[in-house]
Amino acid sequence: MTWFRRLTLRGRLILIGSVGLAVGLLLGGLLLVTVLRFVLIRAVDDGARGTAADIASLISAKVLADPIPTAGTQYIQVLDQQDRIRAASVGADRLRPVLHGDELARARAGRVIVVPANRIGLTGELRVVVAQSGGETVLVAAPDRDVQESVLIVRDVLLIAYPLLVGALAGLAWHVVGWALAPVEVLRQGAEDISAGQVGRLPVPEGDDEVHRLGLTLNRMLGRLDAARQRQRDFVADAAHELRSPIASLRTQLDVAEHIGEPASIPDLAVEVDRLSRLVDDLLLLARAEEGDPRLRRREPVELTALLRDVVPAGARVPVTVVPGDPQWTIGDPVALRQVIDNLVTNAVRHAASRVTVAAGRSADRVVVTITDDGPGIPPGDRDRVFDRFTRLDDARARDSGGAGLGLAIVRELVRLHSGTITLGDAAPGLRVAVAFQPRPEPEPD
Repeated sequence: MTWFRRLTLRGRLILIGSVGLAVGLLLGGLLLVTVLRFVLIRAVDDGARGTAADIASLISAKVLADPIPTAGTQYIQVLDQQDRIRAASVGADRLRPVLHGDELARARAGRVIVVPANRIGLTGELRVVVAQSGGETVLVAAPDRDVQESVLIVRDVLLIAYPLLVGALAGLAWHVVGWALAPVEVLRQGAEDISAGQVGRLPVPEGDDEVHRLGLTLNRMLGRLDAARQRQRDFVADAAHELRSPIASLRTQLDVAEHIGEPASIPDLAVEVDRLSRLVDDLLLLARAEEGDPRLRRREPVELTALLRDVVPAGARVPVTVVPGDPQWTIGDPVALRQVIDNLVTNAVRHAASRVTVAAGRSADRVVVTITDDGPGIPPGDRDRVFDRFTRLDDARARDSGGAGLGLAIVRELVRLHSGTITLGDAAPGLRVAVAFQPRPEPEPD
């Protein structure tokens, strides 16, 4: 089938359609010829039976003429009880019956006997029927030559007309399929014109058919790819910008130390190296979360109240209180969930004025972890933006206090991997962060 795969889609459709049409017409033609022959043969037999019945009626009324008048090409003989010919139609043999002894016996049983037509000097076949009246037998033979000629004419007409019909319909289908595939070619050409540097959009054909919906779907896909490409470019630019600062600081300290001939301050260098290490770790974690790393998809029962007590720092800048409550179970990756809570608590401690409160509880059909601080809060217009990478609000732009702006972005991706949601609200004063997860019944003790 290599040759078939080399054909264009248009050529394949036309070939399949033409072959299917030809096979269908062939089967239809065979059925037509068969039915036509059956109907014509039945008409010949019915005509012969009608003539035999009429002759039998004349015999019963004793008004049978000799020679017997006939209509058409029927061949009639009347036999007496000794199977001798008593009367016949014009041109019929008056010495020998058209049927032999065994054939005559079967005909009297009601069967139609088919014999060669050369018995009466014709070509083809004879169809002979029998009727009886008062011990006499009426033989009516009808040649099927007209039937065969009619069938042959119809067959010849079909053999000529069908190829012409298939060819005409194939030509029409070629133009129709080409017209139907024209929008696909437009989409293909549009995709060919799209470059790696400029994603662009495909020309969508008018209408409400499958090709139109395909164009819309492809454009939505291109939009997502363009957005992902833009996010990647922004990520690279922001990462380069964030990495430049600690690297420049390290270089400056080393240059100063070399200039004055004294060793660089080990504590200062360690601070910058730790900051750089944290930034690289956060970047790698964020990249793994966005790609859905299987290492972050480990699932096991996790008790959130105990996890809060374990994560809350003991010597934080402001007191962090874990509200007592019943155990709240969910299922997920313990390391990833620990990272979520740690990032949120660290962010709350950074901005709190005097206290931070964390709790785990149930809300409807979800398990909710809340982190509340009494800091300045986040304006409603910025509550979606803070989850973007490298985003710092005006009161947290200092890198020393505000971090690299990756904590909440990491939280959002990890929560998404756990099919959870995160919302920000007012705490009056301060900010209330609510993270909702799917609940899980408490595991049975071993």
